[in-house]
Amino acid sequence: QVQLVESGGGSVQAGGSLRLSCAASGRIFDTYVMGWFRQVPGKEREFVAAIGWRGYCRNFADSVKGRFTISRDNDKKMVYLEMSNLKPEDTAVYFCAAADRYGTVDVEYRYWGQGTQVTVSS
Repeated sequence: QVQLVESGGGSVQAGGSLRLSCAASGRIFDTYVMGWFRQVPGKEREFVAAIGWRGYCRNFADSVKGRFTISRDNDKKMVYLEMSNLKPEDTAVYFCAAADRYGTVDVEYRYWGQGTQVTVSS
């Protein structure tokens, strides 16, 4: 069992930056693939970024490539999403998730945090 808690969300103007953090507790953290997803009310949850258990493999949605960075600190059981040059269309609830295998689809992720709101104003 893994518990995930996101933090760092907030309101920012377009062009600004935010850093989301995800704190994990429970079972061995460094065996899990970690991902970030986001969801807007009325829409399906959308993949944002994923990172392999060693941090070598990373994937990003086309919509955030070049603007977002994902990283992890296995010793601290933390995952981070650095977001820069934010756009109003990045507004969503952002979720941290853990999976046993590398993937970019939400059904592949077993554990989820409660989400943190990111609002980008124009």
